[in-house]
Amino acid sequence: MPLSVIVITRNESANISDCLQSVDFADEILVLDHASTDRTADMARSLGAQVSVTPDWPGFGPQKNRALDLANGDWVLSIDADERVTPELREEILKSISQPGTVICFSIPRSSWFCGQFMRHSGWTPDYVDRLFKKGFARFSDDLVHERLLHDGPCQRLNSPLLHYSYRDFSEVLQKVDRYSTASARQAFAAGRRASIFTAVGHGLWAFLRTYVFRAGFLDGSRGLALAVSSAEGSYYRYLKLWLMQEQDKINHGSVGR
Repeated sequence: MPLSVIVITRNESANISDCLQSVDFADEILVLDHASTDRTADMARSLGAQVSVTPDWPGFGPQKNRALDLANGDWVLSIDADERVTPELREEILKSISQPGTVICFSIPRSSWFCGQFMRHSGWTPDYVDRLFKKGFARFSDDLVHERLLHDGPCQRLNSPLLHYSYRDFSEVLQKVDRYSTASARQAFAAGRRASIFTAVGHGLWAFLRTYVFRAGFLDGSRGLALAVSSAEGSYYRYLKLWLMQEQDKINHGSVGR
């Protein structure tokens, strides 16, 4: 079996159909769902995907490894429910895995959508992600969020972009900022990292400057400014939540710092 596509989901009924239809060229499509309360699983089955459901959530990295373990293909393409493979990328994928040479991983440029437009700057383009790889030669990191593909071998860049509809409206921005900052803070706390209120403010300011100034977010117009502010909020909340976890840990151990 040449190609398996793996997708992890949780309440993705708004995205799953377009996502799976864009990868209908694969030999098998595997959806690993985390107990969705909407029609995600049923919709995926109706489109020919093999659907498995897990009641627990171990984090993005471990969940993707679970999906990877279900794949039977010689090659695996991992995409998220809010991503789409274009016809141009489809042809490039099929050509690449038919004649890979010594390459075991292909990095795909990703074009991301923010509240009404694809961002051309702000550090979002080109955003290369390692998503197409030879089975048995790579696994995902065990990170709760912002997982990475770990591989030991030659990697080559593709040219056609993967479309990423990451933030369709500002309500989704707020939801993801809250969810991802909490997961990142928990991951940092577990790793022994520490923060203060000043750390949180400093990281927030740096995230804004990096996105809007140093990565030319100003060239993306008003949405570039909105994205920079959102990035600053995400970074600020991440370190603020980490600091609050530290404070709660002091209380739990009977030693409140003043």
